[in-house]
Amino acid sequence: MRKRLSPVFYQGLWILALLLFLPGNAPAQSSPGDLARLNSGIDLYSQGKWQEAVLELRRAQVEAPNRELRGEALFWISISQLSAGEYEQALRDMDTLEQTNPESRRLSELPYHRGRALYYLERYDESILLLKGYADSIVSGPGGALSPADSSRKAAALYWTGECLFSMGQLEKAGDIFRLVTEEYPGSPKYEASIYRLGLLNQKKVETELLSLLKWSHEESLRNMEEYRRRESSYDQALSAYQKRIADMLKDTRLEDLESENDRYRSRLESAEERIRSLENTLRETSSSLEEVKSSSSVERLKFLRSSAAEIENRIQGPNGDAK
Repeated sequence: MRKRLSPVFYQGLWILALLLFLPGNAPAQSSPGDLARLNSGIDLYSQGKWQEAVLELRRAQVEAPNRELRGEALFWISISQLSAGEYEQALRDMDTLEQTNPESRRLSELPYHRGRALYYLERYDESILLLKGYADSIVSGPGGALSPADSSRKAAALYWTGECLFSMGQLEKAGDIFRLVTEEYPGSPKYEASIYRLGLLNQKKVETELLSLLKWSHEESLRNMEEYRRRESSYDQALSAYQKRIADMLKDTRLEDLESENDRYRSRLESAEERIRSLENTLRETSSSLEEVKSSSSVERLKFLRSSAAEIENRIQGPNGDAK
């Protein structure tokens, strides 16, 4: 996707183009008629009519009477294509310019424009190498200072280097480059753009710190929640163990009570059985003596004894016939 460029960019680019194409820099040995179509294409470029500029400059390239003028037209064609977002085509035309006109005075400017095209193609490492080489090639004059044109070109190369670093996520290095532009080249067309980028970097720094704090807070919340769940699980396990232990204790108590009650029933049953055996012995003795006693009083006595024995047995067995 093509990146949206600010008006400041176009203004700076046009100023740079004017510096590159001052009357003293016009192609040598060219008549005003030869330059008419070329100047028309450059004028369309300055108005932001890049597609129309490419068409006009193509005509200028075809009609050019010499190689130098054709190279000049090809240079401005590649610049117009770069502004129109046709980055691959712009690089191809730059290659053509180098191959067909190796002596063109525009070749020294191509690394800067190549660097910008590579930046938009997201080939940042290649772009940085070209832009750094271009910036290093601009040296101070005899007085130790750069001319206004050289100062603008060097600031532009540094600015686009900063943009590459910014896009690569190397924000600290990008900030150093943008600060260098604002401090060393305050009159450059890239001054305002660098100020804007520095403000954006500060904002990103604050956002990064806030995101880091939010991440830390979220992780701390997760750790606290995990600790809470771990403790809750530990409490549940302890509670289950206590409940099991209490149930076992209650079970042991009930079992002890049942065994004690069974012992009591067992003792009462043995006592009843002993009484029954005693009564059976008494009955046997009574029965043996029946044959000896013939009087009616003895018979009545025997009936009374049997009735008493039956009553005693009924008491022992209870209403349902079970021993108490």
